[in-house]
Amino acid sequence: MFTAPDPGRLRLRNSVRAVIGVGTAVAVAELCGFSLSASITGGLAALLALFTVTDANVRAQRTTTALLPVAGFPVLAWATTLHGVTLARDVAFVLTVFCGVYARRWGARGQALGIFAFMSFFVTQFLHAVPAQLPELYAAMTLALLVAGAVRFLLWPIERGVPPVAVPVESPGTGLARPTTRQAFQAAVACSFALLVGQAFSEDRWYWAVGTAWWIFVNTASRGETLVRGFRRVLGTVIGVAVGLLVAIPLNGAPTPSAALVALCVFGIFYTAAVSYSWMMLAVTVMASLLYGLLGVLDAGLLALRLVETGVGAVCAMLAVVLVLPVTTHATNDAWIQRALHRVHAATTATAARLEGDPEADPTPHAAELELLFGRARMALAPLVHPLNPFRARKARARQAIRLLDDCVNEVRALVSATTHPTGSQEASLIDACRRVKTAVEALTVRERRATPTGAETAHQAETGTPLLHLHNLEKALSELATPLGTAPGSRLAGS
Repeated sequence: MFTAPDPGRLRLRNSVRAVIGVGTAVAVAELCGFSLSASITGGLAALLALFTVTDANVRAQRTTTALLPVAGFPVLAWATTLHGVTLARDVAFVLTVFCGVYARRWGARGQALGIFAFMSFFVTQFLHAVPAQLPELYAAMTLALLVAGAVRFLLWPIERGVPPVAVPVESPGTGLARPTTRQAFQAAVACSFALLVGQAFSEDRWYWAVGTAWWIFVNTASRGETLVRGFRRVLGTVIGVAVGLLVAIPLNGAPTPSAALVALCVFGIFYTAAVSYSWMMLAVTVMASLLYGLLGVLDAGLLALRLVETGVGAVCAMLAVVLVLPVTTHATNDAWIQRALHRVHAATTATAARLEGDPEADPTPHAAELELLFGRARMALAPLVHPLNPFRARKARARQAIRLLDDCVNEVRALVSATTHPTGSQEASLIDACRRVKTAVEALTVRERRATPTGAETAHQAETGTPLLHLHNLEKALSELATPLGTAPGSRLAGS
């Protein structure tokens, strides 16, 4: 949490840019004479535009940002119109949840639009918005999105010049075989129960339970990932409530210090999101406390209710992910590890082809995709290495798998770099070594497994040349992966 790498200071720059974008959007809204509620709505729209739009290239990011009002404005109108009709409002909210999660099958754009639609419904509950406020809310959100877009794409285009890399998405499937379809039903069931139980605790602040259940499902794909995320959300909220009692309540809505601390929270949300979900939730909870202070409704009882509603939402999400069309941790890590291993195969195949003189062969994109797939595989394996996991043997195997997959990524990266301009005398040996690596990958990925060569059997093949050494180390890591991945056909992580 404290020493996570930040290559190129990308997280730092992105976080500072977020503060500038959100702060400018709110400042412009205030200068235009909008109400505090509209300014908060605009600030949220800017934050979501900067946080959720994660397409692979700048052009796609611009398109997704431009499409956000298409997803959000109709939902905003729907939510304000039904605000006083309890049953219809609740049904509409659950339907929005289902559609928002279902949209994730279309990748990063679907996820961003789904989140924006959900949060458009959520913010009307937070602010108790009514139809008469729609013109002002629309104007504030439009202005905020324009400001956020200007900051992101014109003032500080961090992503410009960065090679586009496709973000890994779920494997194709139909019906309930698709994880996003299962998650849509899980989230709808979880939010339905969170809504009912949340209303039993509070008729005014029940939406926090629904929001908790919703966000626990974001960026998760398995039962284990969702359970871990639920625990981390509750932990972050508990700490955030404690900080809110110490900081937000004494401020009592004082504008200048509250605005400064909200800016600090925005920075914290962006800077910690990729590192620790608990830390991010701490920042979110403190920011919400400060906003309630600015609205003049903050007290200790409200923060206690926030904690209770968060617990309700987390429990509902955890029960839904276990009982409703569960996607097991095993099935998820199985899929992502397979895809990562296939990228190793593709990278070594392209390397061999390039060494054989094919001018079109380029292993670099495969190596870049492998980096992303390993990150996704690590996320899938995270529940197995969580401190609360009581199964020590599984935890040890998962840690071994993560270490060996990390070795594979590093060796592929080094191999691609080292074979850009190979020496002619080594080409035959390198091509032969690439073929052995491909065989080792096939032994791990085919359902009817062949015997995987051990490091001892291939150790004599490693010569002093750096590319050959990388290939030997890669082959050795692949052979050792046979142990944590298990030997039974179809088993990728023994006992998981």
